[in-house]
Amino acid sequence: MTPATQRTRPALAAADPEIAALVTAEEDLQAETLRLIPSENYVSRAVLEASGTVLQNKYSEGYPGRRYYEGQQVIDQVERVAAERAKALFGVEHANVQPYSGSPANLAVYLAFAEPGDTVMGMALPMGGHLTHGWGVSATGRWFRGVQYGVRRDTGRIDLDEVRDLALRERPKAIFCGGTAVPRTIDFAAFGEIAREAGAVLVADVAHIAGLIAGGAHPSPVPHADVVSTTTHKTLRGPRGAMLLSRAEHAKRIDRAVFPGLQGGPHNQTTAAIAVALREASQPSFSAYAHAVVANARELADHLLARGFDLVSGGTDNHLILMDLTPKDVPGKVAAKALDRAGIVVNHNAVPYDERKPFDPSGIRIGTPALTSRGLGTGHMATVAEWIDRGVNAARTGHEAALAALRAEVAELMAAHPAPGLPTA
Repeated sequence: MTPATQRTRPALAAADPEIAALVTAEEDLQAETLRLIPSENYVSRAVLEASGTVLQNKYSEGYPGRRYYEGQQVIDQVERVAAERAKALFGVEHANVQPYSGSPANLAVYLAFAEPGDTVMGMALPMGGHLTHGWGVSATGRWFRGVQYGVRRDTGRIDLDEVRDLALRERPKAIFCGGTAVPRTIDFAAFGEIAREAGAVLVADVAHIAGLIAGGAHPSPVPHADVVSTTTHKTLRGPRGAMLLSRAEHAKRIDRAVFPGLQGGPHNQTTAAIAVALREASQPSFSAYAHAVVANARELADHLLARGFDLVSGGTDNHLILMDLTPKDVPGKVAAKALDRAGIVVNHNAVPYDERKPFDPSGIRIGTPALTSRGLGTGHMATVAEWIDRGVNAARTGHEAALAALRAEVAELMAAHPAPGLPTA
C-alpha cells in the first residue's frame, strides 16, 4: 500500500487494505499503459467524485415528482438537472437518464415498441453490430426474431440498398443502426428514410460516438431517429451508465419501459456523475477534444496503412479502427495479448467475414478517445503506429525482449502525459 493510497482513500485502506491495494494497482496500470480500446476513456476528477457521494444511500424508484419513497427533495433536482442537460446537449425533446448501462437501455427500447416474437433488425455482430441488436446469443435474439444486415466484402461498408431491401421484405418493428466496431460515419438520414418506408421505429445506438456527436465531430441522429440509445462513458467521458433520448411522443413509452418495466431505483450517484459529464461536454474545450479524437484516429490509420496493415473499410471517419491481421500472419488474440505485455492495451475482435472463431478472431480493435484525453495529438500517431507494428511483429516471432523494450518506451511517454482523473502523487 502506497502513502498516496492512504492520503486519497484512508477509510478504504484501513477497512480493506486488499481492495485498496488493488485499486492502486489499477491506477498504476491506467497511468503507465497506452489505452487503445475504443470503448474506454478517462473521466475527470469531478466525475469520479460525483460517483462516490452520499447519493449512493438513497432509493428513488419512480421519476422526479412521482416517487415511491419520500425524502426526494434533493434527488429529484439531481435527476432533473441531468435530464435537462442531456436534452440541451443533444437537442432532444425527452431524456431518460436512469438506465444502468447500454444493454438494459436497449432492452427498454424493445419493451417499449415490440412484443416477444416480433421481427427486429440490426447490424450482425460479426460485421460490427452489438449483441443487443437482435443477435442470437443475446436475449434480444431469443425473445425476438432478429434479422441482420452486414457490410460489403469489397468495401467493408454498409450497403444501404441491401438494408432497404431487407427492411421492406422483413418489415421489422424496430431497426437499429450503430454498433460496436463501425469505423465509418453512419448515414442516419438514409436509415431514417428506410425505417419510415418499412413502418419501423428507428433506434440509433450511438454508445461509441455520443461524445463525438456532442462535440460536433459526427452527424447527429436526432433529426432522423425515433429513439437514441447511448452509454455515458466511452467518448462522452462520463460514468458507466446510459441514457435514452427520444421525441416527446415516445416519452411515456420509454419511461414506463425503464421503470417499472426493467429496473428498480436508479443509481443516483451515477445520475449525478452523468450530470457533471454532460456539463463538461457542453464546454468549448470538449468540442476541441471530440475533433481531436477523430483527427488522431485518421492520422493513426494513415500511418498503419503505410506500414502494411489491413484496415476494415480502408480507414476511419470516427474514433475507431478495426484491423485484420491475417496478412500479418498473427491471430488477433495473440497480437492483443502481446501488445498488452508491451503496455499497449487493445482488444481482439472479429472482422467482417472472419473465418476464425469469435474468441480467437483475426483482428484487433483500437481507438483514440483515451490517448486524446491524455493530450496526445496527431504528431504522436506515427510513434503509436510504429509501436503497434513492432508489437505485432514481436507477437509473430515470440520476441519477448522486444515487448519489454516497448513497454519501457510506452511508460516514458505516458509519464509525460498524465491522464485526467488519476492521482498525481
